[in-house]
Amino acid sequence: MPRPIAVHVSIPAMQHNLAQIRTALAHQTSPLGRTSPKIWAVIKANAYGHGIEVAVQGFAQADGLALLDLNEAVRCRELGWHKPLMLLEGFFSAADLSLVDQYQMTTVVHCQEQLVVLESMIDQLQHPLNVMAKINTGMNRLGFAPEQFEAAFERLKQWQAQGYIAHLGKMTHFARADDDPSITYQQLQCFNQYTSHLAGMISVCNSAGTLTASLQQHLPSQFEQWVRPGICLYGASPFVAVAATELGLQPAQTLMAEIISVRDLGAHQGVGYGHSFISEQPMRLGVVACGYADGYPRHAPTGTPIWVEGKPSRLVGRVSMDMLMVDLTELPDAVVGSKVVLWGQGGPSVDEVALIAGTIGYELVCAVAPRVPRIVLEK
Repeated sequence: MPRPIAVHVSIPAMQHNLAQIRTALAHQTSPLGRTSPKIWAVIKANAYGHGIEVAVQGFAQADGLALLDLNEAVRCRELGWHKPLMLLEGFFSAADLSLVDQYQMTTVVHCQEQLVVLESMIDQLQHPLNVMAKINTGMNRLGFAPEQFEAAFERLKQWQAQGYIAHLGKMTHFARADDDPSITYQQLQCFNQYTSHLAGMISVCNSAGTLTASLQQHLPSQFEQWVRPGICLYGASPFVAVAATELGLQPAQTLMAEIISVRDLGAHQGVGYGHSFISEQPMRLGVVACGYADGYPRHAPTGTPIWVEGKPSRLVGRVSMDMLMVDLTELPDAVVGSKVVLWGQGGPSVDEVALIAGTIGYELVCAVAPRVPRIVLEK
């Protein structure tokens, strides 16, 4: 019998979340008399651990897919994705650019080095490129410095005039759209200052920006807009203070296991490695077939929520490589074989677990180990 642990990935939940985001965007833009933005569904990091094949199905109604890995992008084309496909970090070599050309992808261009490679290859490409030029407005990660952006953009426009580039747009990335609107508005002010006189579609909103209605009134209305939601498409919230359920989102990933042992514990006894938990009174404990080698966070403390047969309980003691302990004191019906939800449908949200564990839901959904059997739910 296989070890009793699995991760369920729900295509209907992904479809629901995409529709929810599209509805939210329509509500944001209609009072302003604007066309609703188009959606790049972000599927980087193997679709946040959910799987590229699943993402292509779950986000079939998206206007485009955005990701980092060139091999994953090629896989999308092989799976039949014919709509736009954007490489968020662009290309890293001339060989990459040849594949971008072959599979007709959209590439981000964010630095002078990429411009040099592009110039060396531009007249060898078989198809006009689609390019998104990136400006650094405060994230200080990728992107041309504001004072350098127009020169880079004009260089790309020259190639566009020569027929080497088809569509040319502008993009940036928000650093604190999830927690500090004032910083986001400063970034938008910078973006508008350096790009509003340059024609081309724009893409500025990540998950948090996409779900912040007030941002729409600060975006230039004369250009076609594309948003880039990521984590919210998988049913997690980009905001610490707003639960995913409040946003109408459904978890696309559920990590499930079973209890494999039950024992009674006396008062003043230690549990697990290091005895990081000492019982204050007699209690009943269950051993769950899930540990940090499965992707559960080792640093999750006692008290992290775990649900057993649909009822809330808590993690007790230190997480081991292959097991963790759950408090069954108030759950007398729980036995060996009882179903446990670590996060997802029918249990705590991944955001709840992440918050208590001192991390973010992004890390947890991406970190489920390959050894955990994956079950794709199509209904």
